[in-house]
Amino acid sequence: MGSDTEGEKSIQKEEKKKVISLAPIAKPLAGKKLQKRTFKLIQKAAGNKCLKRGVKEVVKSIRRGQKGLCVIAGNISPIDVITHLPVLCEEAGVPYVYVPSKEDLAQAGATKRPTCCVLVMLKPAKGELSAEDLEKLKTDYEQVSEDVKELSTSVI
Repeated sequence: MGSDTEGEKSIQKEEKKKVISLAPIAKPLAGKKLQKRTFKLIQKAAGNKCLKRGVKEVVKSIRRGQKGLCVIAGNISPIDVITHLPVLCEEAGVPYVYVPSKEDLAQAGATKRPTCCVLVMLKPAKGELSAEDLEKLKTDYEQVSEDVKELSTSVI
């Protein structure tokens, strides 16, 4: 019975906390495999400056007609901060997916501050990408985007 060490117990509590703190609207929620691929895509996009971070930037970009993949954190409190994003994404035809943790989302986006949402775009904010970098980003983007669309159709 007492075989769990203190470290194992704290890890179990932390994982339970992540699951418990998920917002009830966090659907479609990415599975572990899709999460991993999404975070890798976000890292590449951040390196190439093709990423918009935060609710204000993402909303502004979507309203201006920029296309991309919207990744939203599922453990935001208060939830009212992000409730308008899925509707906005659906109206604009932008695929979106939820991930469980805003901290993991920020880490993938190369910031220390927890982030509510990011928008992965194929064009950088300023300048141009090399053909090789664009091709790598595009293949990853298309793969993740297809998986997200597949996941969202299975939820509906």
